[in-house]
Amino acid sequence: MEAYILEWLNLLLRWAHLIVGIAWIGSSFYFVWLDMNLNVPPRDPEDEAVAGDLWAVHGGGFYHAQKYKVAPGQLPEPLHWFKWEAYSTWLTGFALLVLMYYVNADVYLVDKTVADITGGMAVAASVGFIVAAWVVYDLLCRTGLSDFWIGLAGFLFLVAVTYAVSQLFSGRGAYMQIGAMLGTIMAANVLMIIIPGQRELVQAKQRGEEPDPLPGIRAKQRSVHNNYITLPVLFVMLSPHYPMTYGHEYGWLLLIAIFIVGVLVRHFFNLRNQGKTAPALLIIALIIIVLAAFAAAPKSRAIPGQAVTTQPAQPAGPVSFSQLEQVIVKRCNVCHSAEPNHPTAPVAPNGVMFDTPDQIRQWAQRIHDRTVSNRTMPLANLTQMTTEERQLVDHWYKTGANVK
Repeated sequence: MEAYILEWLNLLLRWAHLIVGIAWIGSSFYFVWLDMNLNVPPRDPEDEAVAGDLWAVHGGGFYHAQKYKVAPGQLPEPLHWFKWEAYSTWLTGFALLVLMYYVNADVYLVDKTVADITGGMAVAASVGFIVAAWVVYDLLCRTGLSDFWIGLAGFLFLVAVTYAVSQLFSGRGAYMQIGAMLGTIMAANVLMIIIPGQRELVQAKQRGEEPDPLPGIRAKQRSVHNNYITLPVLFVMLSPHYPMTYGHEYGWLLLIAIFIVGVLVRHFFNLRNQGKTAPALLIIALIIIVLAAFAAAPKSRAIPGQAVTTQPAQPAGPVSFSQLEQVIVKRCNVCHSAEPNHPTAPVAPNGVMFDTPDQIRQWAQRIHDRTVSNRTMPLANLTQMTTEERQLVDHWYKTGANVK
């Protein structure tokens, strides 16, 4: 019953995280688009304090938006703030991280073939990496360097950390760790820089003083940074469904490649919003994705602790279905069954069950991909599937996946 309750809590948190995440990303993308599409100077300058304006039509009505150089002469009421979307996204995301990856660290975060650490050690390292990522990024932004050099230094730091966590956590856990770090940077930008900067502008006007434009400039810088980080973070949210990425021997490099694609795509649209065209960015992004897909194509993989061979050793003779079924029952049915008995699986994950020959035949390719090609199942190898059993599955699949 406890696992069932946790499953519902997981579902509700994911749903909430998705809802508030859409609200945050939507408002963020809209305001960046708005800023890049302002008429500067405004078409009909009625106020010298106005830096630019924009006319738009949506939902059957016309809208006229204006941006001030620093602040209007008099603050209007009410003044709408955009902050709780970011805070709620981080809170629900961190709650999910705790519920899945910290509470079940031995299942989702730790992989003994990667690093022989305990769940507690993994959680401590995860929190440390999250805090360190924000500190390093914030210090970079305070150096006074241009956005180009901040971006380059930040990218090199990200590459180093991505490799480091891939040597410490499971493939899936490493991806989620990087996503948590980037998501925290985005939310901390809102909490620590953007909102305080906006608050300083408002408080200065309330005191009857001319606001200092510097806090607003810093807030815009961090907002633009968040804009470029968004697509990589969204990929991490999707990645648990695609073990061909995080389960690959060089999964950390695939993650970096996909992050580069996300930044290129975002930059293409940012330029387009400014009336510029750069189709080469999309072409480069497509080339990177194609190359990554070819590089990650399933092939013979090294078994931890063993020398690399061109072809894995196969069983001496044909594999009968009864032999394969014994492996499935022993190593897989603990979760993938109509009545699973593993504490983290109150129901069969994704509805995938291996109780009958027809079900095993239906999921033959998935079984082979997860246990042989990607080696991401059994999860964290909790049921201790052996190298010989994986080779047996491989031989069974390649010789027709017979269930008779």
